[in-house]
Amino acid sequence: MFDTNLKPHDGMSIVNGPLNNDLWSISIPDLLEKTATAFPHQDAAVFHDKGIRWSYSDLYDKTLQLAAGLLALGVNPGDRVGIWSPNRWEWVAMQFASAQIGAILVSINPAYRKAELKYALNKTEISVLMLAENFKSSDYLSMMNDLAPELDHHQTGMLQLEELPHLKHLIRMGEESSPGMLNTQDVLNLATDDLINQAKRLGKNLNPDDPINIQFTSGTTGAPKGATLTHNNIVNNGRFTVERMGLNQGEMLCLPVPLYHCFGMVMGVLGCVGIGAGMVFPAEAFEPLSTLQAIEAEGCSALYSVPTMFLAMLDHDDFNTYDVSTLRTGIMAGALCPMEVMRRVTDEMHLKEITIAYGMTETSPVSFQSHPDDPLEMRVSTVGRIHPHVSVKIVDEQGQTIPIGVQGELWTKGYSVMHGYWGEDQKTEESITADGWMRTGDLATLDENGFARITGRVKDMVIRGGENIYPKEVEEYLYQHPAVQQAQVFGIPDKKFGEELCAYLILNDGMSADEDDIRAFCKDQISYYKIPRHIRIVKEIPMTVTGKPQKFVMRDQMIKELGL
Repeated sequence: MFDTNLKPHDGMSIVNGPLNNDLWSISIPDLLEKTATAFPHQDAAVFHDKGIRWSYSDLYDKTLQLAAGLLALGVNPGDRVGIWSPNRWEWVAMQFASAQIGAILVSINPAYRKAELKYALNKTEISVLMLAENFKSSDYLSMMNDLAPELDHHQTGMLQLEELPHLKHLIRMGEESSPGMLNTQDVLNLATDDLINQAKRLGKNLNPDDPINIQFTSGTTGAPKGATLTHNNIVNNGRFTVERMGLNQGEMLCLPVPLYHCFGMVMGVLGCVGIGAGMVFPAEAFEPLSTLQAIEAEGCSALYSVPTMFLAMLDHDDFNTYDVSTLRTGIMAGALCPMEVMRRVTDEMHLKEITIAYGMTETSPVSFQSHPDDPLEMRVSTVGRIHPHVSVKIVDEQGQTIPIGVQGELWTKGYSVMHGYWGEDQKTEESITADGWMRTGDLATLDENGFARITGRVKDMVIRGGENIYPKEVEEYLYQHPAVQQAQVFGIPDKKFGEELCAYLILNDGMSADEDDIRAFCKDQISYYKIPRHIRIVKEIPMTVTGKPQKFVMRDQMIKELGL
């Protein structure tokens, strides 16, 4: 399908992706209409825990109805519409309904609390917010009422809120009513034939290069920025991702990953719509049992997860009672995958063609992905090879391309680079060079065959007594200890050395080790200054919703524990 033999030239760390297949220039509404016309009866979305099943015809009809309802509320092309919810049918419907009329969907992290929500709403000037009632420990309705106490006495209609001046309508999920809020059915009931026809006309007049999605990238740094993505950014990236892993029309992809993130809404939803595959959502959030049940019930051939999710399924007491033999491909992303986990995934879960993907929200997201037939060791030790229509280079501190095999910062260029950070021109200019290269902030190496290895973060580098330490290098050594299942290494302030190294470790079930064991394992094997001074054996590691370790949280915990 793609030329997989593209390699760096002249021994330098720069590589250009295949150009075999032309880029699509198509809006999200046109993409959905095209697929719904070609495969009207094909399963489009299955919400397993709710017993909801939509064909592509159903999804298209629901999209137009909700889009018409948004028009009735006064939403115009370019307006921002937010969604704050776990994985529900309303999320998928709103993703396509907002795009249908050219409104920009703002994906809000389901784990956000009041201050983060207020920031996102005001930063992007969201005029309509759809929200769930609650999720896990988050009472969304209560938090919204705390931010906008006027709601208690507000009649349903145009809102006027002191702390949220741009927010005009709240749409709560579920059938119950809340003061000042519409519910989903209320909005669907606003649709008329004239408004549906208006939504269709708007969808036909969209520019595929216009922004259509904003995603906040607080991630592991704690500094939220709204990465703004266009139709062409995310439609093409979703398409290339599923094509690289070999997903076919009519197959079913299991998606326990969150919709608010590119992993779910781009690589999953738009990838499936691009080829006419079906999406299966096991539950509102990842649960190993519901995921196994959904895979068996729907005969899924593909699965997306992060390594910790795969482990949770494999180690579940009932794993062997479920038939997952239909699985063959998918994506593992978000964190380092130890070889033993990869072997179990390919052998016990039948995912012989599982791929590894790497990217960032700002690049829509995928830049590198392994091929299904790459050797297992390359799918563990690298993030694969470059995606189509993307260029990547590894540079030194002066921005100069360096030889293959030498570590530097990874820069990427091409259709997938974001439109910019919403309302942050200076941060956009700091991240994207004048000639279009996105500075990823990731340290990487490129080998002679074009395989990339991510070796750390530029800002993660710890400087201890003048020695540069890259935490990922230490983590990879710690993974060799037989008792270590997960390792996260980070720096904390130190009066003598400037910074000192810390490690959070999760041990494999049934195995034991203490700080002395770990230090003895490191002694004489890695440089003395790379041996973590502080080692903690923990039950869990702070993670984002998408499974990325939050080192700033670990750092804060250790600073507090040590009284620094």
